Amino acid sequence: MQETGGTRMSWSDLERLVTDAETSKDLKQTLSQCRSRQELLQTARQLGYRLTRADLDNAWLEHHNASAVNGAGAADRWAAASS
Repeated sequence: MQETGGTRMSWSDLERLVTDAETSKDLKQTLSQCRSRQELLQTARQLGYRLTRADLDNAWLEHHNASAVNGAGAADRWAAASS
């Protein structure tokens, strides 16, 4: 991922959101109720995470590329949950 300007800051917020969701059952449940990427962005922003649509797109691409190497099942599930 190319990091320029505010992208690095929002990418670190995405990483923080993932880490927090992995350790907080309530946050994980809140995020799992989001039915679109836009809703996920809005929810994350309301919770204080500065994410951009580009962050989600880049995360999906990285996850998809890693899954292509390790098997596509996880990327397919992530894409279905986040679209």
